[in-house]
Amino acid sequence: MYNVNVITDEERTMARILISMPDEFLNKVDGLANNEQRTRSELIREALRSYLKRSKIANPKKAADNAKTLDELLN
Repeated sequence: MYNVNVITDEERTMARILISMPDEFLNKVDGLANNEQRTRSELIREALRSYLKRSKIANPKKAADNAKTLDELLN
């Protein structure tokens, strides 16, 4: 049996970026990704999608509450 990796058009057009974060925070990100059976990249992309969506919310109080909830999940 062969292991075949299928690369989608979305993956071909993705840019790679380099970010820095404390080791302790990265360990939390990796733990959460592992618990959700996702890659680190998938988790970070989803977090950024949520952030972008939150930044468009007309109610800044609700945006702040959502950010606090996300922060509590990671801490």
